[in-house]
Amino acid sequence: METLRLGFIGAGFIAKFQALAMKSVRGVDLVGVYALKGADELAAFAAENDLGDCKVCSSVAQLCEHCDAIALFAPNYVRLELTEQIVAAVQAGAKLKGIICEKPLGRTVADAKQMVALARQAKLPTAYFENQIHMRSIKNALEQLAPQQKVMGPIALARSAEEHAGPHEPWFWDPIRQGGGVLSDMGCHSIAASWFVLTPVGKPATFLEPVSINAETALLKWGQPKYRQELLDRMGVDYSKTPAEDFCTGIVTFRNPETGQLVKGQFTDSWMYDKQGLRLVMDGLGPGYAFEVNSLQSPLEVFIGDAAADAVSDAETALEKSTASRGLLTVQPNEVDLYGYVDEITDARKAFLTGKDAFLNWEYGLEITKLVQAGYMSAELGKTIDLTDPAVQKELDSYTSLIAQGKGAEVLLK
Repeated sequence: METLRLGFIGAGFIAKFQALAMKSVRGVDLVGVYALKGADELAAFAAENDLGDCKVCSSVAQLCEHCDAIALFAPNYVRLELTEQIVAAVQAGAKLKGIICEKPLGRTVADAKQMVALARQAKLPTAYFENQIHMRSIKNALEQLAPQQKVMGPIALARSAEEHAGPHEPWFWDPIRQGGGVLSDMGCHSIAASWFVLTPVGKPATFLEPVSINAETALLKWGQPKYRQELLDRMGVDYSKTPAEDFCTGIVTFRNPETGQLVKGQFTDSWMYDKQGLRLVMDGLGPGYAFEVNSLQSPLEVFIGDAAADAVSDAETALEKSTASRGLLTVQPNEVDLYGYVDEITDARKAFLTGKDAFLNWEYGLEITKLVQAGYMSAELGKTIDLTDPAVQKELDSYTSLIAQGKGAEVLLK
């Protein structure tokens, strides 16, 4: 079996999750990492788990010389600059087979377009890592319901939600560096998942045409004085001055270009879910059939009483974003597989080794960025955005939300 030699830029939370997923992927070695912090720990993890001889590199150029493909797992605000460095390395002679970017592709449509242009300039196959589309529970549901879709008609309503108690790193909370709040961070997941679920069997991921979006953003928990102070003390981010939304919801309307049928994708996301931990809830409703997914419905639960709670050193070994270490707790035995990380790496490996884009490429990531930014525009203006209007598309090209500009108080603290 041919092996893809993969290099990581970034060694934070998502890089560690992806490295854990690689334990279940054949034909991929982690051979290099470039990161400002955590690189030595990631290299040690790779060695301990037989993921490859992971070299800690001192530059992007050195990493590119050492690998077949690069995965961008660095923070949002440096990804464009890092992509420029990768392209420069390719132009200098690095023989890369592909480039991966973790969601979101860009903080703005302009950034995402530049990312796409740079990758194409270097003739690099691309993979946009949107793990939820690769979740086996969703794919299996759609496979099971394929006969019903063909006879009864496609899914007409999809709903997707992702919620937890808030991100790990300060930059996620900073709307300028991150590109917004929970809509930018997690709304991209939910919009993509709904679009995918609504797509008729056998059609490409962008087959359905986005028609309109109506969205709301709000600051419900972390704008309260008590929690603003907690956030400032813990993360160094001041939501009394530059707030981001901790809740968003909305509906995207799509049109089937072959039949003209309109379908709806509903999304809801929050950083204020103080229950077991990360919760993903998705469902699809078609004529005469339906499916539901809930990531907190696990075959394993544990109970920890008060007297034993201090023995738990890390609650997140049971469930991502867990905020509890006692009581009746949900445990997911294999989160990286449940959430789709294993399958998205497998897909990228196969694509890059055959000289192709992954199932989701950077052009797809650009379309998701457009929908997210149109959601911000809708929330700011308090109206439905017509995505078929050329003037709107032109405006999105240069649009930066007030929240991402650091002016979120104008829309969130009214």
